[in-house]
Amino acid sequence: MAAAVAALAWGLRTLTGGGAIAAWVVGTVILTGAGWPGAAALLAFFISSSLVSRLDPADRRLDAKGSRRDAAQVLANGGAAALAALLGFVRPELALWMVTGSLAAAAADTWATSLGRRSPIPPRHLLTGRAVPPGTSGGVTALGSGAALIGAALVAGAGAAGGGQPVLFPIAALVGFLGMALDSALGAALQGRFHCPACDLPSEWPVHRCGTRTLHRGGFSWLDNDGVNFAATCAAAVLAWAAWAWHCPCS
Repeated sequence: MAAAVAALAWGLRTLTGGGAIAAWVVGTVILTGAGWPGAAALLAFFISSSLVSRLDPADRRLDAKGSRRDAAQVLANGGAAALAALLGFVRPELALWMVTGSLAAAAADTWATSLGRRSPIPPRHLLTGRAVPPGTSGGVTALGSGAALIGAALVAGAGAAGGGQPVLFPIAALVGFLGMALDSALGAALQGRFHCPACDLPSEWPVHRCGTRTLHRGGFSWLDNDGVNFAATCAAAVLAWAAWAWHCPCS
């Protein structure tokens, strides 16, 4: 099943070849460890995020990698969920909570990024409050925040329905939204920021898409958007673990 979905995504040009292989591995691990409920959460994330990403106007992207997700992007969004799914061999319910919370955070970030760029009001930097160009790490809008909640709720609903645990829905939706907020905060404070002297444009990479080496302007030069996404989804998985422990103290 995971191979079929990955192959379809590659055929639809939403994933690169490496991204399809990574998606196959992530999907197999989640399906094996978290079962069909975990697979429901994964499919909700993958389908909804792929669709909403197509609404992302290319001319508003800030030096993005491209429209097709590569292996690093797949692992950044689904790697934490795959690791959490391994707990399914000893704690199936816990694995489902962590998988759903982590994927809800990944969905919330994707929805916020894709739809937030369509906001008629310029985004504001999360830490400074200054207006920043659309696509800037740490930039937030009301539209993007609302979209994040919808994306998180879709994944949370799929995981909760698949596992027959209604209480998981509000908790995972909240965890997903908080994970998105942490992603924005990390992007604003720690992600590497660069500037292309040739194009006089901001960038997220040491080398701009024009081929010019950029100037480091702040953050950690080694921390890119994929690293921030992975950290945020890991944090969301841990939050889901804490919520599970609070809700099921005797488990």
